[in-house]
Amino acid sequence: MQIANWMKLAAGAAMVALLASQAPAADKLEQLKEQGFARIAIANEPPFTSVTADGKVSGAGPDVAREVFKRLGINDVVASISEYGAMIPGLQARRFDAVTAGLFMKPERCAAVVYSEPVLCDAEAFALKKGNPKNLKSFQDIAANPDVKIGAPGGGTEEKLALEAGVPRDRVIVVPDGQSGLKMLQDGRIDVYSLPVLSINALVTQAKDPSLEVVAPVVGAPVYCDGAAFRKGDEALRDAFDVKLAELKKSGEFAKIIEPYGFSAAAAMSTSREKLCAGK
Repeated sequence: MQIANWMKLAAGAAMVALLASQAPAADKLEQLKEQGFARIAIANEPPFTSVTADGKVSGAGPDVAREVFKRLGINDVVASISEYGAMIPGLQARRFDAVTAGLFMKPERCAAVVYSEPVLCDAEAFALKKGNPKNLKSFQDIAANPDVKIGAPGGGTEEKLALEAGVPRDRVIVVPDGQSGLKMLQDGRIDVYSLPVLSINALVTQAKDPSLEVVAPVVGAPVYCDGAAFRKGDEALRDAFDVKLAELKKSGEFAKIIEPYGFSAAAAMSTSREKLCAGK
């Protein structure tokens, strides 16, 4: 009898501990509803994310997040601009509630945060001088030419792809934002600037500089998809986000939000978090 009673007490204690561990995740959605907004990290990299001169947050990522959160009872989003390399640490430090910034899913990132299902998909591109005088079509081409310097966002996909291709660290120049990267390219401080196709096209189009051209897609570079990233422990919030995101996709509203920015809804709906986090 004593053993039976001890087992009941132990089981009860375990259940209390389990419920306590789940409470913060379950309560997060209610906290954001009461707060009235969700804090999101963005990169100010059109068309993924954008902040206008008057502070209005736009871009495909925030627009999807705003609509999903609204359907969850959270009225708005408040954005903070961050470098890609600082987004996950900021999320873990609770400075943001989510990252909706073109933070592409990779196995190592999936180990650090919990992603929604895919939102935005894109390939890689190069901006370089007209005529591509150094014949740069891949990250391997950059690695093979000791005179070439590449600019890329710090902690971003392009920096990692360049380093993995064998480009030495001193020839991979960390660039804080798109306008800075374009200016460095125009001034000859770098030979090529790399971002996703849509971001590079938006920058070069806006610059109206006939001395520049775009090479896309980069040979041998993978196609990536992002998703909204949440802190580990906020799985309940992520799951609620996924439910409303799936409703958006099924209704056609998802395509209406992202396709004017140049993204493909079909591409995002053709894959899954499980595949992308496995590196497939």
